[in-house]
Amino acid sequence: MNVLGSRQALRICAAPAILILLCMSQGAAQVASDAEALEQYRAERSKAAHRARRIIFNNDGDDHLLGGDASREAFFAKRTTPLLGSQVDTIFYCTSRPFGMFIHNTKVGDVLTDKTAFAPDRNNIVSDLIAQGTDPLSAMVDYCRTNDLEIFWSMRMNDTHDAGHPPGTPQFYWSSFKQEHPEYLFGTRSKRPAFGSWSAVDYAEPVVRDFLFDVFQEICRNYDVDGIELDFYRHLVLFRTVANGGIATPEERDMMTALLRRVREMTEAEGVRRGRPILIAVRAPDSVEYCRGMGIDIEQWMDEGLIDMLVAGGDFRLNPWEVSTALGRRYDIPVYADLDPSIPYNLASPFGRNSLEASRGRATDAWRAGCAGMYMFNHFNPRDPLWWELGDPESLRRSDKLYFVNVTGSSGYLHAGRSLPGGDEHVTLPRLHPRTPARLVPGKPLTTSMYVGEDIAGAAQEGLEATVTCHLSASVAMPPEVTLNDTVLTGGEKQGNWFEYAVSPELVRPGANAFQVSMPEATEPASYWDVDYKCDEEPPMPWTPGRSHGNTEAKVQDGALLIADRGAEPGSYLYYTHPLSVEPTVKTVIEAKARVVAGRSTIIVANGMAEEEVRLQADRIGAYHADLWHKMDTTDGFHLYRVELEGSDIKVFVDGELKIDGAGRYTHPAYAGRTSLYFGASSSPTTGEAFWEFVRFHTGTASLYDIVLKVDYSDPNAPVE
Repeated sequence: MNVLGSRQALRICAAPAILILLCMSQGAAQVASDAEALEQYRAERSKAAHRARRIIFNNDGDDHLLGGDASREAFFAKRTTPLLGSQVDTIFYCTSRPFGMFIHNTKVGDVLTDKTAFAPDRNNIVSDLIAQGTDPLSAMVDYCRTNDLEIFWSMRMNDTHDAGHPPGTPQFYWSSFKQEHPEYLFGTRSKRPAFGSWSAVDYAEPVVRDFLFDVFQEICRNYDVDGIELDFYRHLVLFRTVANGGIATPEERDMMTALLRRVREMTEAEGVRRGRPILIAVRAPDSVEYCRGMGIDIEQWMDEGLIDMLVAGGDFRLNPWEVSTALGRRYDIPVYADLDPSIPYNLASPFGRNSLEASRGRATDAWRAGCAGMYMFNHFNPRDPLWWELGDPESLRRSDKLYFVNVTGSSGYLHAGRSLPGGDEHVTLPRLHPRTPARLVPGKPLTTSMYVGEDIAGAAQEGLEATVTCHLSASVAMPPEVTLNDTVLTGGEKQGNWFEYAVSPELVRPGANAFQVSMPEATEPASYWDVDYKCDEEPPMPWTPGRSHGNTEAKVQDGALLIADRGAEPGSYLYYTHPLSVEPTVKTVIEAKARVVAGRSTIIVANGMAEEEVRLQADRIGAYHADLWHKMDTTDGFHLYRVELEGSDIKVFVDGELKIDGAGRYTHPAYAGRTSLYFGASSSPTTGEAFWEFVRFHTGTASLYDIVLKVDYSDPNAPVE
């Protein structure tokens, strides 16, 4: 080949190379442009994450159930329109139901359009809104855009409100996903796991994670939301490993983290495409280690920048707010205080845990600890004053408040130890609550602490004078000695079931305050019986009712309390429970006078170590777990039933005669370490009906039920008389 030919061949060969280099250069420019766009997007996302949110309203979406009117206006009027002008800046709108079921117009899962599933006065308007060209989520997004409110979509990661689904019978919350994949559930209705609900899905299954990712992606593509919330708290158990009594493995935590990475990448791609950030919020228990045990690695997600906001807490709390806010500051992530209502709700008199004054106290303490705002879950009255107050720490300083040692207590089935094996070990907050009383032992002072959110003494220097009183509930006749921050409180006058002490405002500190309660050796109990409930009225606090149903009834009739369960369907039972502060080695005595009408009624006694179910049936009584029975007619009149517990022994007397001797048979483990007395019709699969004349118990120890600090501010603008 001559030189010309060689050069021509070189040019021919070089042309593709130049083209490749040119394409590479253009590709590099595009990559650089994309990188710059992503960097700008992340800066905008960070700014959006740190915007001011005074109050976040978590709306569970049940406003799709109306009294008949299916209009958008009626939909908004139920929970949203009355909030305009309040301190609510953000709405987290939940359209997820049990896994796979939704109330937005999804193509990934099922849409809840059933109009026969709910009561006649609860018209499910989802199908009506879809026929109007919208759905609950789309309508809420439009409303928030019009009214300058931020809007997030909320996903309950493992909601199990479908646990009552009977085999072979359609249930309105039962999704196609669960119907087609029963192997991904924790169990069955007849074979339940140790922790969590049988109808929960196992996130160790790739199909479960892929399905949920598709749901997230559909939301981000089809709805103009400002962010999405991954609500891990509702409900807590995520992996079969935990449901079966173990701790989530590192591999399972990695699976969940990988899902978060996919979601983050998807929200970035969709956010860049639409030109506006999509934030990721997570709601989870307020303990990094507790969350790790559940399989959610909050700190790892923060470290990788996978989330933008953390909602800490729920209907139980594990740590002071400072623990969560310190974690947030470490990774520059705002933390919101979850102020769930106290459950049960009827612990109200005379100091309401769900009162406005109590909510002010909780919010004030959360603001003091550095929370970015308040997050309200299970609060659905849009006219409640709390929406106009809790988001302004400055105005809260001037308002009356109630502070408690522990507001929410164990909160029933979401107790920390009922969702994670050994979960109670992560609790660092004091546990004193009417449902979990403490023992008062003569000569042995009891110590606890209470978190207060304000500088009461400092407020006095600004002209905000406060009257502070301490209120204590205990089963003793004489007032215990109470010290606050090493100073003995004066007073101790008894007001009803409470002792009242004067408190100098200078004694109260912002943050933790130390209480010590002492019962002198000579102190006598209020009576032999710690609690002596005469059934001529509804059981007062701290008695609390268990689940009720359409086929259950409780009413006072002829000087006795009738408790009836006339249905055998799931969830049909009714009982009353009272906490027991017991020392298992000391004799505990329970007496009840009752007349069985039909079926089965029950007295359940749990001392933290063991529990027994004393069954009262028409033709016999028995200690069920010990399998000891005595035949008798329980329907022929009122009989006095006496249960004695001491160590591992149980005895049951009828009208003063020993009928069941269970020496060494009180050994059945107490469920989740509970210490409670139950009476009523407490079984779903059977019916039961009985009249109760009185129920009382003696534990041999005194109980401290509650300590409350009441702060009343004088109004500096009030006219002087």
